[in-house]
Amino acid sequence: MVGKNCVAIACDLRLGNQALTVACNFEKVFNATERTYFGLPGLASDTITVRDKLRQRVNLYAMKEERTIEPETFCHLVSSTLYERRFGPYFVEPVVAGLNSKDEPFIAATDLIGCINFAKDFVVSGTASEKLFGMAESLWEPDLPAEDLFETVSQTLLNAVDRDAYSGWGAVVWLIEKARRLWPGRKNRKDKVTKRWLKARMD
Repeated sequence: MVGKNCVAIACDLRLGNQALTVACNFEKVFNATERTYFGLPGLASDTITVRDKLRQRVNLYAMKEERTIEPETFCHLVSSTLYERRFGPYFVEPVVAGLNSKDEPFIAATDLIGCINFAKDFVVSGTASEKLFGMAESLWEPDLPAEDLFETVSQTLLNAVDRDAYSGWGAVVWLIEKARRLWPGRKNRKDKVTKRWLKARMD
């Protein structure tokens, strides 16, 4: 979800084989850079494979270009990585969220062969997509401050996964905020990234 100078990305923690729950601590959100995060809901083995492949390509980009990859560029990297396997695709539907060098929030999602869906408000993915769309459309508002965005994305996720038998068992939310300048002209400021775990129904 997009907020005012901030962006949030969240996932549930359930790892399961249809109705059989295998684990309830399986995170699906990873960091590409300090300002760019990506979620990989889907087949667990493909989640790990695609995560490692993307991290390798981000590191190669950083060495070759001598700069940090922008979230827009990273999204196209995700798309091309998935599209090159289009005849035997990875069963993941990535979500990308981050702040670019102009401190503008960016979010996007792709399908399993890399078709990008850019959005100005929110994107969803996974087995609870239909429920997430309904909740997000009801709760999201433009220009939400960071704390309100956290509350909105948390309520959206928790209420949606409670209505889906294949999702839930806890959640984790990443909130990426634009750095605040303490003194004019200071360049070595760091962005504020907050990770919070949420309790959810365990039945």
